Amino acid sequence: MNDNSDPLFSQYSNIDFSTAKPVAQVPVLAQLQAAHGGKSRVTVRIDNATLAVFKARAEISGDNYQTLINETLRQFVQSQTPAHMP
Repeated sequence: MNDNSDPLFSQYSNIDFSTAKPVAQVPVLAQLQAAHGGKSRVTVRIDNATLAVFKARAEISGDNYQTLINETLRQFVQSQTPAHMP
């Protein structure tokens, strides 16, 4: 798979992470994660058009697009009631 939207993709695309340890098993990484407000690094695939909207909004507002995505997800989750959940 080639992801031309990420300029660093080719630099890291051939690295084998199959033996990588989870963050919780690497004390220094677990400490860093805990120090950053309970946030976790994740990988998620988002439609290019949707991502472009968040990046454009971030540029206009001076925010980070990842922060905007997080806020949008938080607002959505907080708006859910037990009736909305399967």
